[in-house]
Amino acid sequence: MPRTLVTGGAGFLGSHLCEYLLNKGHEVIAMDNLLTGTIANIEHLQCERFRFIKHDVTEYIYLAGKIDYVLHFASPASPLDYLQLPIQTLKVGSMGTHKALGLAKEKKATFLLASTSEVYGDPLIHPQREDYWGNVNPVGPRGVYDEAKRFAEALTMAYHRTHGLNTKIVRIFNTYGPRMRPNDGRAIPAFVPQALKGEPITIFGDGSQTRSFCFVSDLVEGIHRLLISNHNEPVNIGNPHEMTIKEMAETIIRLTGSKSKLVFKPLPEDDPKVRQPNISKAKALLGWEPKVHLEEGLIKTIDWFKTQKL
Repeated sequence: MPRTLVTGGAGFLGSHLCEYLLNKGHEVIAMDNLLTGTIANIEHLQCERFRFIKHDVTEYIYLAGKIDYVLHFASPASPLDYLQLPIQTLKVGSMGTHKALGLAKEKKATFLLASTSEVYGDPLIHPQREDYWGNVNPVGPRGVYDEAKRFAEALTMAYHRTHGLNTKIVRIFNTYGPRMRPNDGRAIPAFVPQALKGEPITIFGDGSQTRSFCFVSDLVEGIHRLLISNHNEPVNIGNPHEMTIKEMAETIIRLTGSKSKLVFKPLPEDDPKVRQPNISKAKALLGWEPKVHLEEGLIKTIDWFKTQKL
C-alpha cells in the first residue's frame, strides 16, 4: 500500500487529490494549517487509511515510517488569498517547498510540485507551452504568487539534479468544481453565488480576457498520471477550450436561470489577458486530455454551491 503525504490536503484541490488517492488504495496523510483550507473538505474521507495533521509546512516536517509520495499542494491559490496573504504565499512557495523536498529526500519518496500557469505571467506566447519562460512582473502585486511558484519550480529541479530526487512539476491551469470557496477571487466561485442569489455579476475589465477551465476530476486524473510517469520536467495540465470571462458569466446565468445582470469594474494590475494551455506534452507523455464538458462540470459545481450557505 503506497503511503502518501498531501500538503494543503484540506484545500479545494488537495481534498480531491486525497479522495482520489484513497480510491487508488493509498494510505493518505493530509497536512494543512487551515489558512485557506477547511476540515469540511475532508470530513467525508475519515477512514483507517486517512489521517489529518494540522501543521504549517514552512516549519520542519517530521513523519515516522515510510513515505512513498510527497505531493506539495500547500499554498494560497486564488487572487483574493495571495493578495491578502502575500508574505505567507512567498513563505510556503520557498520555505514550504524546501521543507517538503527535504522530507521527500529523507524518505526517498517521489515528489510532485503543484505549480501554476501563473508562472507564464501575462503571456506573449499563445497558447502557452512548457518551454515558454513567461512574462512576469516580479514586483507587482501578483508577483508574490508568480515568483513563489517559479522559485518552487527552480528548487524542485535543483533537488532533482543535485540529489537525484524523482520530482514532478504540474503546471495547473484554471480549474473548478465542488468544494471551491465562494467568492475567493476566481471567476466561477464568484459568479455562481452571485447568480444563485440574483445579485449583479462582477466582471473585472471588459470581460474580453480569456481563461481555460478544467473540471477538477479531469485535473486530478492528469496529476496522478504525471505522478507515476517517468517524466521530470514541467507538464501543463488544463483544458485547452478557451473562452472569455464574459462568456463564462453568461453561461452561468443561463445554467442557473438567474436574472443577474453584468457589472464591470477596473481590471486589476497585471491581470493576464489570455490563458490557454498547450497540452501536447500531456497527451504524448501521459495519454491524458480532459473529458468533462464545460456545461457538465458547471452543473455539478452549481449543484454543490446550492447546498452551501452563500
